Amino acid sequence: MPRFPLRTAFLLGAVLILAGCGFQLRGTSTATALPESWRQMHLVTGNPNSEFSREVKARFAANGITWVDREQAAHILRLGPESFSQRNLSLNAEARAAEFELTMKANFSVDEASGEEVMETAGAAVIKQMENDPRNVVGKAEEIRILKAEMRTELAQQILRRIVFYAASAE
Repeated sequence: MPRFPLRTAFLLGAVLILAGCGFQLRGTSTATALPESWRQMHLVTGNPNSEFSREVKARFAANGITWVDREQAAHILRLGPESFSQRNLSLNAEARAAEFELTMKANFSVDEASGEEVMETAGAAVIKQMENDPRNVVGKAEEIRILKAEMRTELAQQILRRIVFYAASAE
C-alpha cells in the first residue's frame, strides 16, 4: 500500500523540479511572437524552392507570420543562399579525419514595404561537430545529411529570433 503514494510523490516531485528549472520542449517557446505590424512578410530569395527557403517559410509561418505578395507585405525578408562547409578538426592514427566541424551560414536583411532598409544585412551561422568513422562511409554520409537538415532548422530559428528581437525593440 505505501508504494503508490511514494511513486506518486516521486513523479510529482520530478515534474515540479523540471518545471522549476525552466525546462520546456524544443520549439514550444511563445517568446517568438512578432508584433502585429510585422506579421505580413514577403520573402525575396534567389532560390525560393530550396530546402532552406522552405524551412524559413515553415518556421516563420509556425510563429504567426503570413507570407503574402510584395504589394500586401508590411516587411520584406531578403534571404541569401545558405552556405555549407566542412573541415577536419582532428586526425586519427592513419591520418584520416577523426572529427569534422560542420558550418552552415546565411545572410539576411529586412526592408519595409517602401523599400527602406529596416534591418541591415546580418549573418547567421550554426556550427556542429561530429566524429568520423572512416570505415562507415555510408553511415557518415547519412549522418551529415541529417545534421544538415537540423542545421537548416536551427539557422531558420536563429534568423526568426533575431528579427523578433529587433521588431520588439523597435516597437
